[in-house]
Amino acid sequence: MRVRTTILFALSLGLLLAAAPGRAQAPSIYQLKAAFLYNFAKFIDWPPEKFPDDKAPFIIGILGDNPFGADLERTVADKKINNRPITIVSFHTAAEATNCCILFISTSEKKSLPEIMAQLRGTSVLTVGETEQFIEAGGMVNFVQVASKIRFQINDEAAKAARLKISSKLLSLAVPASH
Repeated sequence: MRVRTTILFALSLGLLLAAAPGRAQAPSIYQLKAAFLYNFAKFIDWPPEKFPDDKAPFIIGILGDNPFGADLERTVADKKINNRPITIVSFHTAAEATNCCILFISTSEKKSLPEIMAQLRGTSVLTVGETEQFIEAGGMVNFVQVASKIRFQINDEAAKAARLKISSKLLSLAVPASH
């Protein structure tokens, strides 16, 4: 339990620092979610074929409306994942997003979730959302609010099917999906 508390504290501190450099006020919900997206990448392994070469960027995509504004770009500015520069890309369709590593699926796409998940099946894309039933629809990580805090649920089976390996440390911080 002590290890879990330490990991949660370190992740939370890292999220706060990454989300709000030089700010005295509390970070917004989307600053926190942006920091979570960046930090998720540190606890997940993608198959080597995901990257065509050593210089290929680590792509974080957004499908649908962008709720982050510039917060996601600010959060990852000048940072790298496994020595790869991070690129933020907005996508209009799931088919366009198959080359990204992490895909945030906006609530604006809620009605299309079954089709989106079908189009991404077989790709090594970590799908992240913030809608009810996201996990049940086949999404891998879903942001939820628990006692006024941003937490997340993980669908490890969906991640494994996409050949993604989620660290046990990250899995231990997830809250159970409600059924």
